[in-house]
Amino acid sequence: KVYYKNYQLLRVIPRTDMQVDDVLALREEIEGLMYWTEPARNHSADILIPPDSVTDVKQFLQIRGVEFVVLLKDVQKAIASQNPSMSRQQRVELRTNKGHDMTFQRYHRYSDMLRYMNYLSLKYPELVELLIIGKSSKGQPLKVIKISTGQRTKDGNIKPAVWIDGGMHAREWISPAVVMYTLKQLVENFKVNRKVVEGADWYILPVSNPDGYEYSHTTDRFWRKTRSNHESQDEETSRTLTNFFWGESCRGVDMNRNWNFHWGEVGASDDPCHETYAGPRPFSEPETRAISDFIMDRKDRIKLYLTMHAYSQMWLVPWGYTSKKTGDYDDLMNMGRKAVDALNRVSGTQYQLGPSPSLLYPTSGGADDWAKGAAGIKYAYTVELRDDGTYGFLLPASQIVATGKETFAAIKAIARAIVCKN
Repeated sequence: KVYYKNYQLLRVIPRTDMQVDDVLALREEIEGLMYWTEPARNHSADILIPPDSVTDVKQFLQIRGVEFVVLLKDVQKAIASQNPSMSRQQRVELRTNKGHDMTFQRYHRYSDMLRYMNYLSLKYPELVELLIIGKSSKGQPLKVIKISTGQRTKDGNIKPAVWIDGGMHAREWISPAVVMYTLKQLVENFKVNRKVVEGADWYILPVSNPDGYEYSHTTDRFWRKTRSNHESQDEETSRTLTNFFWGESCRGVDMNRNWNFHWGEVGASDDPCHETYAGPRPFSEPETRAISDFIMDRKDRIKLYLTMHAYSQMWLVPWGYTSKKTGDYDDLMNMGRKAVDALNRVSGTQYQLGPSPSLLYPTSGGADDWAKGAAGIKYAYTVELRDDGTYGFLLPASQIVATGKETFAAIKAIARAIVCKN
């Protein structure tokens, strides 16, 4: 198991393009740094630093006049306190009383989520259907829940559909938790949410990277990629020293750089050991292939595509690969504004709205760009959930319900507006 004792989390704030270059150069200068967010001018980068590099990193930044603050002094302590454990007795009681042990007071393992999904399909068979759309590289089922009151509206028209996925990046635990919370609201609180459920068919995939998600629970809390092995894909690079010994970090692909739309152009790596490795080719991962096949079969009906990530409190619109705007940019922004305003009304949480290149930095081969550009889904968004960096990926489990509530308000608002349009 990977331990992060005395690792520090630094927030670095470059104010000029030269300082951005300095912060990027730091990665080459000092080994073992993990960039949780990438630097941009006047936009902070959060960097995880091994204990023996802390002094060197701080000196490097001070010499170049780059502002920084220490967010976490001992990251292992923060990991230990993020997720309260549940006793065996509590689990048994929950399963006996409810038929599952899903709560929203803690982050759950994939098996708990599957059990809850099975429970919903058995308890609400008229509303819920479980679909296995494929398998992960380690053979885990990719389970989609379909929520539907029937494919046609009362006046005989075929209903529009909504797609939501979570857990593409393993370490972003709040993402599957919020998608599961959404599932609960749509199914178990059907009476309250009847209109929005009846207005569309809902396809929900809580964990699209189950191998990585499990690995982030069992072995390395900050694992991001899938767990595939492309060692033999390129014998030339595998002969280099780094890849010859094929370290753990050289496994897997960044699912959100692996989609077949402007793949590998910008903001993605061709180095298998890098966190944003785009893969040896587009759709190299069984997970991205399965999701894309499923969506392509239903692309004419899916009117809203949402992929849930963390963190930074942003509602991102395409394009990610270029600073050019989409032809219907104003429509995307107007719908996004409805979502962000609804979210803000729940608990005052502020979200930024806009395309990634203007709010963060360009990235290519992303799921939302593919959903819009290749599948032709008009309203495609990436949602970066809480928080804005106080805890980063270690958002305490005590914030799951609040994050779920505000996000569901946003989903409801945008789904209602789009369903009414159709």
